[in-house]
Amino acid sequence: MTKTPFSKIIAGTMTWGIWGKNLDKNLMIDLMNSCLESGISTFDHADIYGAYTTENAFGNAFSKSKIDRQKIQLISKCGIQHKNKNRSQNSVGHYEYSKSYIIWSAEQSLQNLQTDYLDLLLLHRPSPLMQADEIKEAVEKLKTEGKILDFGVSNFTPSQTDLIQTKTKINYNQIEFSITHIDPMLDGSLDHMQTNQITPMCWSPLGTVFRKDDEQSQRIKKLATTLSLKYNVADDVILLAWILKHPAGILPVFGTSDKNRIANLMQATTFEMELQDWFALWIASTGNPVP
Repeated sequence: MTKTPFSKIIAGTMTWGIWGKNLDKNLMIDLMNSCLESGISTFDHADIYGAYTTENAFGNAFSKSKIDRQKIQLISKCGIQHKNKNRSQNSVGHYEYSKSYIIWSAEQSLQNLQTDYLDLLLLHRPSPLMQADEIKEAVEKLKTEGKILDFGVSNFTPSQTDLIQTKTKINYNQIEFSITHIDPMLDGSLDHMQTNQITPMCWSPLGTVFRKDDEQSQRIKKLATTLSLKYNVADDVILLAWILKHPAGILPVFGTSDKNRIANLMQATTFEMELQDWFALWIASTGNPVP
């Protein structure tokens, strides 16, 4: 099966709703159009965003936007059961991956997003109780009915991914990865994805560089500033370009809802970082020379 072509950088919607900017319908439409004008056509959701409200807010805006559904890609995730007013039946936070729940959750996302299909459905976090057979049956039914075009996971380790892949193919894994969180590059996660033709997506792609003022962030910011002058782009663009150089073909999912910053981030796709600059940033991250 040919994978759905997603934009090289993906718009994360977690902060579009009540968990962040709480954008109204018109501002959401404006932001969608800004993303498209910048070359970003893929929008990443999860059912839990905004305590199960952000998909609906996005869907209401999208339905009024007159944007052609064929020109965008919608990703959503399921499986996390939070305890809140919108899931009053939950007495404790948990994960659920029964066949009936996966199907129900995907259909809820379709209803909320006001679309006939998801380009990609992800299992949001692994559960110790997940059963590969049930997941396979749910995914196959949703695919057969045209409700999802592709399937993947999020935050899964290689062994957890292999467990599900004994029954059904996984094409994507959305993980945490950045210049300040390089573990997947060293623990075999990205190697495993390349070996199994799984495309990585990464959340929090800028890491903690602009949120912490520790020694690691100071080293990275100092070098990124120097490189930003060399490549004539902003320092956050440098950090995205560092991710994009990895041979696994990682697709960063950014969280900002700032239109100007979004347009700038796409500059990371317009140049390739030189080899020694890439390693210099790795050294700045670890604080140690390459062995």
